[in-house]
Amino acid sequence: MSERWARAILTGYRLMGAAIYPVVGPYIALRATKGKEEHNRRRERYGKSQIARPDGPLVWVHAASVGETSAVIPLISRIAAKGVKVVLTTGTVTSAKLAVERLGDQIIHQYVPLDMKPAVSNFLSYWQPDLALIAESEIWPMTILELGARRVPQILVNGRLSDRSFAAWKRRSYLAEALFENLSHVIAQSEVDGSRFAELGARPVTISGNLKVDTTPPPADPAEVQRFLQMIGLRPAWAAISTHDGEEDIVGEVHKMVEIRHPGLLTILVPRHPDRAASIVSMLEGKGLRVARRSAGDTIKPDTQIYLGDTIGEMGLFLRLTEVAFVGRSLTATGGQNPLEPAALGTAVLSGQNVQNFRDSYKKLIADGNARLVKDQDMLAAGVSYLLGNDEVRKKMADAGLSAINDMQGALSKTMATLEPYIQPLVVKARLDRLTDKR
Repeated sequence: MSERWARAILTGYRLMGAAIYPVVGPYIALRATKGKEEHNRRRERYGKSQIARPDGPLVWVHAASVGETSAVIPLISRIAAKGVKVVLTTGTVTSAKLAVERLGDQIIHQYVPLDMKPAVSNFLSYWQPDLALIAESEIWPMTILELGARRVPQILVNGRLSDRSFAAWKRRSYLAEALFENLSHVIAQSEVDGSRFAELGARPVTISGNLKVDTTPPPADPAEVQRFLQMIGLRPAWAAISTHDGEEDIVGEVHKMVEIRHPGLLTILVPRHPDRAASIVSMLEGKGLRVARRSAGDTIKPDTQIYLGDTIGEMGLFLRLTEVAFVGRSLTATGGQNPLEPAALGTAVLSGQNVQNFRDSYKKLIADGNARLVKDQDMLAAGVSYLLGNDEVRKKMADAGLSAINDMQGALSKTMATLEPYIQPLVVKARLDRLTDKR
């Protein structure tokens, strides 16, 4: 019965996608007007490309957004260095920009096709990948089924399942099994993630650790960093990064509370979604706070209280301006955001308690003394004030973060070792193709 239900649901999903496929154009066009799609690349969402497929073996890597893309960049570089071509798909404009900036001509970037049979079929027929690597938790039924039908090995790398996702899949375990049986391998971030995938029918499952630990810290122009440090001078400064709706209000209140003990305080606020900047500025100015915006080219003046980092791809700059960082999506939202980047840049980490998506990372950082969790606005204000006023404690926390990250590294090597049986034949074929071409 369960197997029949799974087949029926997946058939319905396929038919629904085929039915609405001809009319999704206006939806994609609307997203383009909002800056969520590149207007001249909309055809890629339908699996069509203006770039010629290169000769030889090709690996398709898919990463949803900025976080997943950052995690797989070192992995892609390792594969490309072996002489195998890589087409990388992402789902957002910001992740596309990051991919091109960090990987350049190591990849061909495309926007991921819609998870509808016509689009996925167009994509697979055109690129003909020999191997598909899917990052973290991107479980798209039609894509998985089409890859399975074409017998293309597909491997989930840096795999994770949040508490919510696992509960949802478990309620539909028959559906999860029908999809996960198409996966050739799952390389999971943690023992918890691995056991969850196995319980849902994935085989085999290997534990690698988190690929995010093996990434290099986000870069920044040294001259720009120095320019900002000169503007800040000797002022006490802290950062609130990757904040979500509601947390910016808390940050504004925290600034007012901490400023009493630390006159001249500068708060660097980096929202997760910069397109909310206008409403954030309005809210902060409503509190009587003086705000400068990175996107407007504003400088940090002596009376600037909040500096809003409302740009994409400059986290490395903002984190290098302070030694104390609050990581958002953890007080008013759930799941948390990646604490590894601030820790890797020598920053003491504060966070709310809702960090389920980064449970293992926080567990290690807390145990080693780099991160502390707070339950509300008052605790956050107390934590920021305490760390700004205690150089020795702040330095110990920063050093602990660097040590913890060093201990956690190794996921990239484990992942590459697991992928070797799939990648090495492609490497050999690529070499033979080059020898044939020379003759």
